[in-house]
Amino acid sequence: MLAALHFRITLLTAIVLSLFILSSPAVTYGQERRAPKPTFSEGDTRGVFFDSLDEAFRDSRPTLATIRKASSAAAMAAVASTDTDAKDDNSGGDGGWAKLIAPTSLEDEIKRLKLHYDEVVSTPGSFKGGGYQDARLDLSILATLFAIINDYSGDVRWKDQAAAARDLIARTAFNCKAGSAQVYNEAKLRKADLQDLVAGSGLANRDAEPENDWSMIVDRSPLMEYAQLLQDKLKQASRDKKSTEENAEQIRRDAQLLAMVGKVLTLEGLDDAEDDEYVMLSNNMSKAASAVATAMESNTYEIGPLVGAVTQSCDACHEQYR
Repeated sequence: MLAALHFRITLLTAIVLSLFILSSPAVTYGQERRAPKPTFSEGDTRGVFFDSLDEAFRDSRPTLATIRKASSAAAMAAVASTDTDAKDDNSGGDGGWAKLIAPTSLEDEIKRLKLHYDEVVSTPGSFKGGGYQDARLDLSILATLFAIINDYSGDVRWKDQAAAARDLIARTAFNCKAGSAQVYNEAKLRKADLQDLVAGSGLANRDAEPENDWSMIVDRSPLMEYAQLLQDKLKQASRDKKSTEENAEQIRRDAQLLAMVGKVLTLEGLDDAEDDEYVMLSNNMSKAASAVATAMESNTYEIGPLVGAVTQSCDACHEQYR
C-alpha cells in the first residue's frame, strides 16, 4: 500500500514538471538562449527561389539516364582529343613513347616487376609448380619495357644497357613455357642480371642489336594479360573521388603503362598488327588510358567515365582477339 502511494506521488510530480516545461515561453540550453523560428510571407521570397524544381530547368528535368549519357559523351570526347600518334608510326622506331609514358613510370614499373620476379624465382619446387608462368609474364613485360627504353627519345635510366637487357630477358621469357631445372637455372641468371641493373653495376660485356625486333621480344598473350591486370587495378584504385585522389600517382602510372601496351600491340611483328580493326581497337584503348593519365596530371579526380571508356575499349578488343 505504501509503495503504491509512493509511485502515485512520483508520477504526479513528473506530470507537473512536464507541464511546467512545456508552458515556458523559452527554453535555455546551458548559457544559450535560442530565438523562435522565423516566419516569412510568400512575398518575401518571391523572385529569389523557384516555386518548384521543374521551373529551374529550361526544358525538362534531367534523368539519371541522360546524366550518364552526358558523362559518357564527355569521356569519349576527352579520349578523342588525346592524340597518341599511333596511326603515324607503327614500325617501332621512336614510336612517340615519350608522349605515352614518363621515364619515372618506366623505372618504377621495372623495379616493381623485379621485386615480384625475385619472389617467383625463389625455389625450384615453386617454379615448377606454376611459378614459371608468372616468371614468363614478368619477363615478357620487362623485355617490353627495356625495348621501349631503348627507343625512348628522352633521358631514362638504363638506356645504355636497355638493348642487352631486352634480348637476355626476352630469350628467357620465351623459354619459360615449362618449369624444368634448366629453365629455372636460366631464370635465376636473369634474377642476378636484374639485381645488377637496379643496383647500378650494370651488365658486363653484353652486345646487342640496336634496333628492336618486336617479333623476338614479346607476343600478344602476355601483353593482353598484363593489360587486363592494369585495367583491374585502375578500376579498383578509382572506386570514388576519395580513392582516386589517394591513388592518383598509381592511377597515372598504370594508365600510362596501359597506353603503352595499346601501342605495342600494334607494332610490326605482333599478331594481327596488319588487321585494321584490331589496330583501331588497340589505339582506342591507348587513347582512353592516356585520357585517364592526363586527368591525373591536371588533378581531375572525377574520372569514372574515363575509366569506363578504358574498360569498354578493352572489352571490345577481348571479345574478338585473345
